[in-house]
Amino acid sequence: MNSVPLFDIKAVPKAELHVHVEGTLEPGMLLDFARRNDVAIPYRSMNDILSAYRFSDLQFFLEIYWAGLTVLRTERDFYELTRAYLTRARENNVVHAEIYVTPADHTERGVPFDAVMDGISAAYADARLQRDITGGVILCVRRHKPVEEAFAAIEAARRWRDGVVALGLGGPEKGYPPGPFDEVFARARALGWKTTAHAGEEGPPDYVTEAIDRLRVDRIDHGVQCEADPALMRRLADEGTPLTVCPLSNVALQIFPDLQRHNLRRLLHAGLCVTVNSDDPAYFGGHVNENFVRAAAALGLTVEEQLSLADNSLKAAFMDETRRQDYRRVIRDIRAPLHTGHLHDD
Repeated sequence: MNSVPLFDIKAVPKAELHVHVEGTLEPGMLLDFARRNDVAIPYRSMNDILSAYRFSDLQFFLEIYWAGLTVLRTERDFYELTRAYLTRARENNVVHAEIYVTPADHTERGVPFDAVMDGISAAYADARLQRDITGGVILCVRRHKPVEEAFAAIEAARRWRDGVVALGLGGPEKGYPPGPFDEVFARARALGWKTTAHAGEEGPPDYVTEAIDRLRVDRIDHGVQCEADPALMRRLADEGTPLTVCPLSNVALQIFPDLQRHNLRRLLHAGLCVTVNSDDPAYFGGHVNENFVRAAAALGLTVEEQLSLADNSLKAAFMDETRRQDYRRVIRDIRAPLHTGHLHDD
């Protein structure tokens, strides 16, 4: 009897739910944009940039990340940046991508809000037609800034309301609990947007609980610190609240000392709706397939576990229901040989 070809997670359809478009700025593009926009940067070569990409914690990373933003100036920049990410994502068999965008990081530098959103929106429109990838913007507001800035971002984004799939909370987590943004998130829900928040990356499990109870989020970004609170773990499993986990990011920022000690597999086996994402792939060493492949190798993930993670990404996505079910059916078809013993790991 013939067996199914060797399993390859790279060929499995998936959604990417936690990626910052500014964090997809590859070194070559950073240098090109700096030259084109006549922006002085502290790097003269690819090696200079790659040498800087060694982070001791989230705050150190954010300082380098914010410096990289300075080369993004025009609608063309945001179009090309988003187009490059979506092209790469589709090559990773991502069929739906939701990208975090933080307009305030750009408008405070004098970049028009329209330039950010129009460039990204145009790239999505082209990607839907040319590459059959859906998705949209997660409008990111900054937890370390006043809530008034967040309200202003929502109002400014209303013109692109249909292209915004969710409101998200980002920025440095330590010392900035999510609770003060409860009214901001209520405003977003009134506009029909979904909601998600970074919580439980460097911050304590209490931040995850607060994001659920006060912000009423649909998803938690990162959330890996929930393991320290067994009651929270049970709640996340019982309520099916998805976690958008970013393995390579977590290791790069020393949340875990190495991938072998990441808790991704434990969270999955505890019944949580865990997904795999790239966060800031230009800085952390890999897009979503690289996160899957390296996590699978480090943690010994089985075919079934890898398929569960991919299926979870589709379940957790803010996407068209028909499209969701079509691609979940593809995963079910890939799964079928598991029950006959004909599907094998590489």
